[in-house]
Amino acid sequence: MKTKKGRHTGRPLHKSKRHMSTKLRIGEIRYANCTPIYTTLKKHADCREYEFVTGEPAALNAMLAAGELDVSPSSSIEYVRHAGDYLIVPDVSISSTGDIMSILLFSRVPVESLGGKTIAVSSASATSTVLLSVLLKNKYGVNAELVPCRPELASMLEGRDAALLIGDEALKENLALPPESGIFVYDLGGIWREFTGLPFVFALWMVREDAARREPGLVDRFKADIVAARTAASGAYPEIAAGAAEAAWMGGSGLVDYWSTVSYELGPEHVRGLSRFYDLAAGVGACPAGVKLRFV
Repeated sequence: MKTKKGRHTGRPLHKSKRHMSTKLRIGEIRYANCTPIYTTLKKHADCREYEFVTGEPAALNAMLAAGELDVSPSSSIEYVRHAGDYLIVPDVSISSTGDIMSILLFSRVPVESLGGKTIAVSSASATSTVLLSVLLKNKYGVNAELVPCRPELASMLEGRDAALLIGDEALKENLALPPESGIFVYDLGGIWREFTGLPFVFALWMVREDAARREPGLVDRFKADIVAARTAASGAYPEIAAGAAEAAWMGGSGLVDYWSTVSYELGPEHVRGLSRFYDLAAGVGACPAGVKLRFV
């Protein structure tokens, strides 16, 4: 339960008295949507047994798959592609329950007219590219060619009809887009909600199963720390924004507004939305069908 000025009641962030030579290797995405969680985790939890490794989502996905990380927030499509290797950390995600502001399709034509067209998709994206394919086919009934590109809007739209950007690049390009550009901007989080009535889970916190077997106590402590950080962060957005690097280009109030659109929970409705996405993703050949969710 939240109280004023960002304080909260409930479980405190765990402080460990144990010291180990082995550290938990944790992926760190330096996107604005992750800032509240990492800031609060590093401020309040005992992180001496955690080693943070920074990278963009696609790079961290590859490192987790290769065993170079033990745990990371990872594109939700990655779970179903590596379900035999990963366990899901319960109660925490990066999701939307409507517009998300940072998963955006910029198009020269209305989305219904993209059939047979070429769409540049951010090379940093995994889940969002599949989500776009799912929505184009199932909501709009169109097929388009998706081409991975460096995430820079002007170059992506050179000779192409639309571009998909995620994260800070999407936020920055949308802020800079002049009203007279004639570009249509579509928020995929909002379109998914309109299509299914469910939240969309863009990223899950995933633990490699071999790491959970090797260091069960440390993984359990991290699970408690990350959920406690999520809870504490939700009551302290203004304070976090005041010290955030992203405030330099988004403003403190803009950051707070943005974080308020992000759902960091992983409740029953989120799980339903995740399962629906996996079913539809299998339908477009993006992942295996019938994979069951396994949690830490």
